[in-house]
Amino acid sequence: MGLFDRVRSEVDRERPDRVGLFVDGPNVLREKFDTDLDEVRETAAESGELAVTRLYVDQNAPSGLIQAAEARGYDVRVTSGDVDVKLAVDATELICDGIDSLAIASRDTDFKPVFEVAARRGVHTIAIAPGEYGRSDALGNAAHESIVLG
Repeated sequence: MGLFDRVRSEVDRERPDRVGLFVDGPNVLREKFDTDLDEVRETAAESGELAVTRLYVDQNAPSGLIQAAEARGYDVRVTSGDVDVKLAVDATELICDGIDSLAIASRDTDFKPVFEVAARRGVHTIAIAPGEYGRSDALGNAAHESIVLG
């Protein structure tokens, strides 16, 4: 280990892990799950400092939901296209930018490839499910950690 590597690892130990939290709104924010956005955020924050906290919704999302999420510190991204694609692209971009941990709240196996890319790049991955009924085994198995809310 060279001098640069020692200095870098000492700096990394002093800095808390930076966590990117991505919430798949249409998949998680359903009445049957009764998902609490504060609980989602707090769960992700247990892994480190939240550097990114985003909620993805489609153009049909009620304005009250958007306002409530923004009041809870979420950066709400409204998309007219497929929410999954936008979330996956943004999460992959964050992986390339050097985030330490990636948390995705979803029950959708479409995000399994994102976790696989993250793992190959040394990023810790966390699958957050909106309750036992909303848990995806495939997504949970692809992540380093799998957390079920509620």
